[in-house]
Amino acid sequence: MPFTRIAVRGGKPAPYRKALAHGIHRALMEVFNAPEDDIFMVVTEHDADSFFYGRHYLGIERSDDLVLIQIAVSNTRGQDQKKALFARIADNLARDPGVRREDVFVNLVDVARENWSFGNGVAQYAT
Repeated sequence: MPFTRIAVRGGKPAPYRKALAHGIHRALMEVFNAPEDDIFMVVTEHDADSFFYGRHYLGIERSDDLVLIQIAVSNTRGQDQKKALFARIADNLARDPGVRREDVFVNLVDVARENWSFGNGVAQYAT
């Protein structure tokens, strides 16, 4: 159900990138009840010339270790569950691979269930 894009500055080792994906997926399983094998994620690395962010936006002090996360999910969750997901992702990534909570930026994109195709050209969730 979720599709996750993770963007970071270049030069992070493979275990770091894997820990990001694992921590986000674990949060999705725990808070949104995503199945364990429902993991569709991409991690992209960007050089300094193509990675832009507000260092002090909303009074949050960000660093070059900022992790930009965008998750497309079915539009079936309420505000409290979304807030819980944001907190769990920040907690998980702080624990491993050690990302500062200030450097965890998450954007959820609510998608109607009929807008997913998981393969075979079929809209599996369409009714």
